[in-house]
Amino acid sequence: MKILGLVGNVKRPSRTASLVEATVSAATSKLGLDGRTIELVDAAPILFKALRSDQLDAEGRAIIDAVEEADVLVVGSPVYRASYTGALKHLFDLVDYRALTGKRVILAATGGTPLHGLMTEHQLRPLFGFFNALTLATSIYATETDFADYEITSPVVRERIERAVSELAQVLPASNQTAAARAHGNRPTLVAASA
Repeated sequence: MKILGLVGNVKRPSRTASLVEATVSAATSKLGLDGRTIELVDAAPILFKALRSDQLDAEGRAIIDAVEEADVLVVGSPVYRASYTGALKHLFDLVDYRALTGKRVILAATGGTPLHGLMTEHQLRPLFGFFNALTLATSIYATETDFADYEITSPVVRERIERAVSELAQVLPASNQTAAARAHGNRPTLVAASA
């Protein structure tokens, strides 16, 4: 299974990139997923060459294909004018409306103050509702004080990452959970079905 991190920030260095990468890394190590991250600081100039998906060049099509083919998405954005970035919106404008049906999504955001913490609930979650994706209950929000030199220092944020990854484990197919358990030297738990 493939997990793709999407970083909606259009500058570097980025706290949002650190948050998304930490979440993807936790999921790959705990669940044995194949992980990758796309940062819009690199991808947006490619995607902005197209206003519609039929105008994408090969490089842009590869970015959208990676989004549509991922089994799990970790989508993070800095809060910008009380929402996610326009670059992230443009990326999802190019994604086929049927492509994310049933895909699992972990929501993440960074902001300057705790006052923007509900952006994941009021902006990102409805976006993925439109796509019929399965957003996990725990979203991850971090402020500037949760980082030092763009690295997560907050145990609370790390705990939320672990909680989101645990929720992800509960909604992945059983075959993937068994593979992850074997990768970490654990024996898979067998559950007897009741009649």
